[in-house]
Amino acid sequence: MELILSAGIGTLTASGVYLLLRPRTYQVIIGLSLLSFAVNLFIFGMGRLRVNAPPILDPGGVGDLARYTDPVPQALVLTAIVIGFAMTALFLVVLLASRGFTGTDHVDGREQRGD
Repeated sequence: MELILSAGIGTLTASGVYLLLRPRTYQVIIGLSLLSFAVNLFIFGMGRLRVNAPPILDPGGVGDLARYTDPVPQALVLTAIVIGFAMTALFLVVLLASRGFTGTDHVDGREQRGD
């Protein structure tokens, strides 16, 4: 399970960095989204992957802490998903405004001309 998770995080990170370095604005936005997905998976994985384990302690009961999962990474990832969605929506609005002003979707506002 850890190998699959680490391969997924690596693939998302590599794809995000590749798209982040592209000259078009839409590709940069998708690259940022992929990087945020990779960070979310990384944070979620740091909370120890457990199957069928309760996320919180029973009230009044003292138990073995190794049986429980940590709820903080789950809360952080949920918050990061909401913030990432809002960030992507804002970037898309800025992309559309920039395209309207410059007439191109290149990051620097200039089309590349082939020689």
